[in-house]
Amino acid sequence: MRFAVFLRNVNLGRPRSPSKLQFEQAFLDAGATQAASFLVNGTLVFDAPATRGKAVVRAATARLHEVCGLVEPAFLRRVDELAALVASDPFAAVDRAAVYECCVTFTATDAPDLPPLPLSSRRGDVCLLAASGGNVLSICYKLGNTPGSPNAFIEKTLGANASTRAWNTIVRLVARHA
Repeated sequence: MRFAVFLRNVNLGRPRSPSKLQFEQAFLDAGATQAASFLVNGTLVFDAPATRGKAVVRAATARLHEVCGLVEPAFLRRVDELAALVASDPFAAVDRAAVYECCVTFTATDAPDLPPLPLSSRRGDVCLLAASGGNVLSICYKLGNTPGSPNAFIEKTLGANASTRAWNTIVRLVARHA
């Protein structure tokens, strides 16, 4: 089975973040049969038996803590489920020229439920559109000099960790690895 893992607040090669080699090797040492970093933001695709995905992530993140002090949470998704999400084209009705970014935020699948959606941040720079299975779809706007942060808004709303990627990152990941 092919999995994708999304680590929060990782920038490969920076302090408390692994190098690309350390990142991939941690997953191989944890039992993945193949591991490939995707971009430098803590996204990785790996192959493992279907029943071993979570165990591989647990062992790999423990190893990354030993190697470089990484303490960030990881969110596991099956690549075939991401492919189905991409195929559903959830942002088809969004005028891309009117928003800064379309995003997907990953939370734990057992995270608390969000309030009824759509839900906008107080500042109006983030709008959560839909949520299912730990995946939250959102759009953000750039008001002034800074864009809204779906990750910060969701973490504050849920009181739980999350990790956000631009929608295009998921589209490209699926195109390369599905």
